[in-house]
Parts: sequence; structure tokens; C-alpha cells
Amino acid sequence: MHVLVTYDISTETKAGQKRLRRVAQLCVSRGQRVQKSVFECQLDELQYVEFIRSLRDLVHPTEDNVRVYRVRDFTHKHVLSLGKEVGIDFDEPLIL
Repeated sequence: MHVLVTYDISTETKAGQKRLRRVAQLCVSRGQRVQKSVFECQLDELQYVEFIRSLRDLVHPTEDNVRVYRVRDFTHKHVLSLGKEVGIDFDEPLIL
């Protein structure tokens, strides 16, 4: 499944700054950063459940906001991107 993750983590305290780093690291491990706090991920059901569980463990319930959207796909016919193009095509081979 294709998942779009956005977050707004309070960084007014050292603990908040630490949470922000951990949330970003978790998102980087599961997907591709397309903006500073926006990630596109391709996960199966088990990965999705584990990812959500990990996010819940990191996020402060009254200070932070994380939004996770299941989307159809990230192809050009479903995503309008204006300006600098960022991201990868999950359906194409990845050449490193």
C-alpha cells in the first residue's frame, strides 16, 4: 500500500527535539522524504501495522501531530507536483 506521512512535532523542549529526530529517522527507514516533514512510503500490511505502532510509541499525544494517509499510488496521474520534482517511482527498478 502507498502511504503519505506528515508530521508536526513540538520542538520547544529537548525532549521534543529528540522526538522529532526519532520520528524522522523512523520515516526515513520506511520511505522517501519528499518535503521536510512529509514522506512517501510503500508498505505491506505488516510493515504498516509495525510502523504505526512505532509512531504511537514516539509521538507525544498532546504536543505532536502525525497524519498518515493511505493513497492510491504515487504515479504522475495521481500526484500533482509543482516546482522541483522529488521522489522515486516505486514501480520502477531502483538502481544505486
